[in-house]
Amino acid sequence: MALLQKIDSNVTGLRYAEEDSFKVVSGNEVWVPLEPNSYDDFGGEITTVARNPINPSRQRKKGVTTDLDASGGFQTDLTQTNLQDILQGFFFASLRPKGEEVVTAVDIDGANPDEYEVASTAGFFVNSLIKGKGFTNAANNAMNLVTALVANVSVEVATGLLVTEAPPAGASIVVVGNQATIGDLDVDMTGTWPALTSTTLNFTTLGLIVGEYIFIGGDAAGLRFTTAANNGFARIRSIAATRLEFDKTAATMVTEANTTATIQLFFGRVLKNESDPTLIKRRTYQLERTLGAPDDSLPSQIQSEYLIGSVPSEFQMNIASADKVTADLSFVSADAEQRTGVVGLKAGTRPALVEAAAFNTSSDFSRIRMHVFTVGNGFPVPLFAFLTELTLSLNNNVSPNKAVGVLGAFEVTAGTFEVGGSVTAYFADIPSVQAVRNNADVTMDFHLVKENSGISVDIPLIALGDGRLSVEQDQPITLPLSLAAATGAKLNSLMDHTLMMVFYDWLPTLADA
Repeated sequence: MALLQKIDSNVTGLRYAEEDSFKVVSGNEVWVPLEPNSYDDFGGEITTVARNPINPSRQRKKGVTTDLDASGGFQTDLTQTNLQDILQGFFFASLRPKGEEVVTAVDIDGANPDEYEVASTAGFFVNSLIKGKGFTNAANNAMNLVTALVANVSVEVATGLLVTEAPPAGASIVVVGNQATIGDLDVDMTGTWPALTSTTLNFTTLGLIVGEYIFIGGDAAGLRFTTAANNGFARIRSIAATRLEFDKTAATMVTEANTTATIQLFFGRVLKNESDPTLIKRRTYQLERTLGAPDDSLPSQIQSEYLIGSVPSEFQMNIASADKVTADLSFVSADAEQRTGVVGLKAGTRPALVEAAAFNTSSDFSRIRMHVFTVGNGFPVPLFAFLTELTLSLNNNVSPNKAVGVLGAFEVTAGTFEVGGSVTAYFADIPSVQAVRNNADVTMDFHLVKENSGISVDIPLIALGDGRLSVEQDQPITLPLSLAAATGAKLNSLMDHTLMMVFYDWLPTLADA
């Protein structure tokens, strides 16, 4: 056994941990695993300046190190769970769950309903729809209806649905929706916008916000509206105790007075760029790339390199026909560090990767739609029927701060939060081209659904650019468009964000249209 002559890329790995403070980790971090497909300029780039005095030999003298630029990027496939946590850093915001709690025990006593024991019941209500995560017994990971609560003690479901267990560390329950009482929810079309109305359910208690998408309707006939157009994804425009209005819907909703159904509503954890300064949060990270062991007789002595004081810079989602959805992430860092196998990895826990399937662009898009925002019409004619590719980008315009006496950067500054991208669509009619010239108020959303979970992405206000038709022999006409997003406050004062994502832990099969 001896020192290796080379190390292959397949033995490397990538993890990240959130710093306690800028450039500082305390040693108790969780190093979260990632699955990079490729890297983009990962590490520290050293700048040197040679000495070049005037001399008869006309030769340079050895230079000196003057700067270090640390940064790194990688591409990964998009799954339901792999980017939720780190995207908080790119949005400079925190995820907004409806109700989520670690479970200390699952108890069944026969005489009472089955229960999840928790330290807090905040966000949980009778008739909440909840889903378990991370339990050993599959039954405890199912989606169930809450039948009773014992405040800050237990969340109870019907008898016979759970299995007794001492759950693994981190096992939890999360609110994924709400089931109304019989005949309570109706569809009202008498106002400017379509709405759900209720006499029992108080919509303001559900943790919903303006601009958020929900999904209306469950799989069984008694859990959804009779009219198919009244079910599906819908964007919230206003929230009152007895009325929930929508300005983007899955179809043209119609009045429906429900008398027998217990309508289910599904929602997720929201992530958006915040305008309230108290909700804006900068997160910095350390990225760890392991580089294998140089001595095959000492396989535990892993070499590594770290990006220190890393601020999320750019995120790009890549969507092309007949492909998987991928994402490019990049960071601007203050410094880079290398550690030998003898020194070893930084302290902390390193959980195993949770396997998840990637979203594909052929069958995992429940809806993708771009249209001119039209007052009073939640389902106007779309600008296109199909597209060939879509790129959605987020840029924090991050730059390193340099100073005398510092190699690398002493801090990192974030600039304007920009959202943009490009679309290539199949041309069908002139209004799609005129929308560019008219500088129309365009909005766009798409929804990914896979294995009863999913992600919604919404851009409330877009200015379109380009718009020159591409006409080639023996090919369909296509329309390339550039996207420049802006705050949606122009359309709704409460929709004061540029980009919103919703992550659903559970969606009915009905959502996978």
